[in-house]
Amino acid sequence: MNCVIVEGRAVQPSKIVCIGRNYVAHIEELGNDIPSDMVIFVKPNSAITSDLNSFLGEPLHYEAEIALLVENNQFSSVGVGLDLTKRKLQTQLKLKGLPWERAKAFDGAALFSHFVALPKEVNCLTVELNIDGALVQSGGIDSMMYQPSDILRELQLFMTLNDGDIVMTGTPKGVGKVSEAAVFDAKIQCKGIDLVSASWVAIGPSSE
Repeated sequence: MNCVIVEGRAVQPSKIVCIGRNYVAHIEELGNDIPSDMVIFVKPNSAITSDLNSFLGEPLHYEAEIALLVENNQFSSVGVGLDLTKRKLQTQLKLKGLPWERAKAFDGAALFSHFVALPKEVNCLTVELNIDGALVQSGGIDSMMYQPSDILRELQLFMTLNDGDIVMTGTPKGVGKVSEAAVFDAKIQCKGIDLVSASWVAIGPSSE
């Protein structure tokens, strides 16, 4: 089982629960409809990796997100995550009305920083992604269609959230293709103060 680091200790998430289409600007940039209900999908533990691949069967796309970790049936910690997507395959699957798992739940589809204690004022959280020094994504909980409390309540209606499970809360606009050798710097902030950050260098097909 793959692990993430939570305040200095290794934790094994049983699953990663992802909230799709949670920022209106991101919905619009992909040409999707605004959903009437919360969009939810799951990545398995095997999706977790420390390697940022640019290509796995096809070019991969990045989505930076605020990631919240569950303990005792509540969100306890926050980290920054990258949700990787096979966008071409996802588009083909959506056109056929088929599930997204092949495009979202593959091995290597989720990267995380370490996790730190969640601040009491959760709504202050923002995520920021810079690629090769240029800001490409920035957004916060105040721009989400569904707040963390809404997400937790909805998930608990039909799903057991085990200690260590991670919820990826959606991505702001600015998603795009991962380019080989690009340097990704992502961070979570609260009121302009950095809480946690991570850096990755994208590797190409020859490095798989």
